[in-house]
Amino acid sequence: MTRSATDIIAALGTGIHVDGAWRDADSGATFEVVNPATGEVIATLADGGAADADAAIETAGRVQPEWAAVPARDRAEILRRAYELILDRADELALLMTTEMGKPLAEAKGEVTYGAEFFRWFSEEACRVRGDARRSPDGKTRLMVTHEPVGPCILITPWNFPLAMATRKIGPAIAAGCTMVFKPANLTPLTSLYVVDLLREAGLPDGVLNTVCTTDPGSVVEPWIDSGIARKLSFTGSTPVGRTLLEQCARGVLRTSMELGGNAPFVVCEDADMDTAVDAAMAAKMRNMGEACTSANRILVHRSVLDEFGRRLSERMSALTVGDGTREGTDVGPLVEEKAVTKVVELVDDAVGRGAEVLCGGSRVDGPGYFYPPTVLTGVAADSALMSTEIFGPVAALIPFDSDDEAVELANDTEFGLVSYVMTENLDRAMTMSERLQAGMVGVNTGIVSNPAAPFGGIKQSGLGREGGLTGIEEFVETKLVAIPVR
Repeated sequence: MTRSATDIIAALGTGIHVDGAWRDADSGATFEVVNPATGEVIATLADGGAADADAAIETAGRVQPEWAAVPARDRAEILRRAYELILDRADELALLMTTEMGKPLAEAKGEVTYGAEFFRWFSEEACRVRGDARRSPDGKTRLMVTHEPVGPCILITPWNFPLAMATRKIGPAIAAGCTMVFKPANLTPLTSLYVVDLLREAGLPDGVLNTVCTTDPGSVVEPWIDSGIARKLSFTGSTPVGRTLLEQCARGVLRTSMELGGNAPFVVCEDADMDTAVDAAMAAKMRNMGEACTSANRILVHRSVLDEFGRRLSERMSALTVGDGTREGTDVGPLVEEKAVTKVVELVDDAVGRGAEVLCGGSRVDGPGYFYPPTVLTGVAADSALMSTEIFGPVAALIPFDSDDEAVELANDTEFGLVSYVMTENLDRAMTMSERLQAGMVGVNTGIVSNPAAPFGGIKQSGLGREGGLTGIEEFVETKLVAIPVR
């Protein structure tokens, strides 16, 4: 039987986990975690600082040689056991995630399944790190290429997918043989701490994964970067923070993976199947209450189908039930904090002030918690703030276009390039637009592109590197050449 959220939280570690042991912060400081549906405090965790960061990275450095020597099959079996444990505890993990982050239970269960799959995928990839052996073109040298763990890694995850973002980074690091220092988001750390305990139960040796929760990321992450021990940083979060981390990592020439902000265009062509397009828009817009970097931010609709699409989308959005994600029948949970609601309110008010029409929603929900209703705006002006700002909320902004060229120009008119979406029944148009859109990923007639078996990442200001897929483990290994003369 699934324990209550209170009992699950009471059994979690303190927020600092170093060398296999949970402990308080060196300073004794703590911080509170809040349920966004009620505004009530649900947990008090250790608030780490520089001393805790030093202990974590020193442990990761000390354990690295021993962990790198563990056979790939053994590392794979740990990930496989962790995958199975996550599925066994799916109901508890989903309840915990909903309680600290807000997403409805059904969606949280979907994330559990999705997040677990990264452990299964990388358990299979652990034994498949490939090398090469051949003679040089002139026949005088044997060239042997191998791959080795990059070394201790800094992993920093966001609050919006607290399980999947953890497993997407931890999985390949374990598979490759890297030790880790891990900083979950302080808004939603509890699910990540549960995963840390699951990995211990699955047999991960002490010191391989060291965790520090903190409300002052700079006091923890910068010492890690400057330690001389860490060799890689993997970060998912905002572009401004990513730029700062890149500058800091340059000091030690650290390898970096950056999954940063998005401003995803969702293009609905005149020949799109309306059922498919509306279903895909709902998935791309309302996943996680719109709090996703892949969320459809600017919905570009051919003028000939704008009215029909807007009507059908607003009907679907209006039918969603807003409420506490733990309650049966809830479709849309709260946003993660008060600041998130304030931002959405300001963006919608700005757009309406510039002439946008509200088809549904458009004003904050009264009562406790951080709720904002599903909202559809049409006639959004080009100079509206939400055209250039990642909304991170349940607001769909509809913008008309008259030709494919105009749609591509509008779609690419952003510094970001994470994902784009195209709705069309014409295969040639789908391929041509996919090639022209400046994005690391394109969804054709679908609103979901994320898959553990596929590379995830963007271009331009949306980041560097890829997570998942066949390339995911390559971010955590270094290539070594051994050259031997032929005698």
